Amino acid sequence: MRKSTLIIAIALSALLVVTLFSCGKKRETIIKIGINAPVTGDIPKVGEGSQFAARMWLEQIQRAGGLQVGDTQYPVEIVVEDNESKPDSAVKANTKMITEDGVLAIIGPQASKQAIAAGGVANDYETPMISPWSTNPDTTKDRPFVFRGCFLDPFQGPVVAKFIKEEFGYSKAAVLFDVASDYPKGLAEFFKKAWEELNGPGAVVAYESFTTKDTDFSSQLTQIKESGAQFLFTPQYYNEVALIVKQAHELGFNQPIVGSDSWGSAETVNLCGADCYGLLFSTHYAAAGAKGATKAFIDQYNAKYGYVPDDVAALTWDSIRLAQQAIENTGGLSGDIKKDRRAVRDQLAKIKNFAGITGNMTFTEEGDPVKCAVIVRISDKGAFEFYKQVCP
Repeated sequence: MRKSTLIIAIALSALLVVTLFSCGKKRETIIKIGINAPVTGDIPKVGEGSQFAARMWLEQIQRAGGLQVGDTQYPVEIVVEDNESKPDSAVKANTKMITEDGVLAIIGPQASKQAIAAGGVANDYETPMISPWSTNPDTTKDRPFVFRGCFLDPFQGPVVAKFIKEEFGYSKAAVLFDVASDYPKGLAEFFKKAWEELNGPGAVVAYESFTTKDTDFSSQLTQIKESGAQFLFTPQYYNEVALIVKQAHELGFNQPIVGSDSWGSAETVNLCGADCYGLLFSTHYAAAGAKGATKAFIDQYNAKYGYVPDDVAALTWDSIRLAQQAIENTGGLSGDIKKDRRAVRDQLAKIKNFAGITGNMTFTEEGDPVKCAVIVRISDKGAFEFYKQVCP
């Protein structure tokens, strides 16, 4: 019995030494970052860019031996959940990552329709969430734990309106948008309001809508053509842009067609082809002619994945680096996930002058960054070329 007791005591002592040794190395906590992305569904290219940027970041952290927080170097993991481009799936993804996977922070969802729904879950569970691409104000409204890496639609709508007015001098606009989707519906409303403030009531001569999954826009485009509109503003995603632009041209509408940051995917030109050459849209960054850290990111991404990253990938990169800086700024993690999530949230809110590859950012109390927008022109070779910068 004494011998057995001695063996047990020795084993327990060895276990204690191993535990203390591990604690000495301070690698007992794994930092998990959740990625809530549309891997499948209507916009899988958005999910692809989100994952690729996150993996690039993770590999960089792993090469450094982990993430240094205070005097501790922690291993890092990313947890990817597919939101299928659906609000309910985005909610389920956030719930799982928070309650089962124990993530410290969440990056995504990207699209506003999913981000608004998932943001409620993140805020209720007091888990910091950064949506890289959601421009709808409701994503962060009254949600202290929810942030974003992009400008808002109340800024983007007037930016586009003012640009078109100053650049072309037009006074009659047409708008075509998905009434069932938060992002295009909200942006269409902000643009209409801004355009009519510049040109007077009735200056939007055609305000046409459709529903998600529609593919025939001939009726709406016919109304737009007959309205006398001098240009069309359509804040739709890449899978719809190609259909709208091609059908507009087939119907003989040859006026300029202008888009928003949802046009920023590499798939826009792949699907639209020459029909989109020469068109303009507002967005977050322009890959062509980029310099410094932005060019370094583009070159690394292109070398690794075989194509130039779109704004979704760039914004995801900025968002996950924002999370990294907030984690580092805590000065140390307690191991209590609830306390650590709150500490990360508090540090996010304090970030000033963050040098992102999509522009410098300072957060407001609402979790929104103050940053510039750019106007991009699609060249005759299908490249996204910088055209003009517009700042708050």
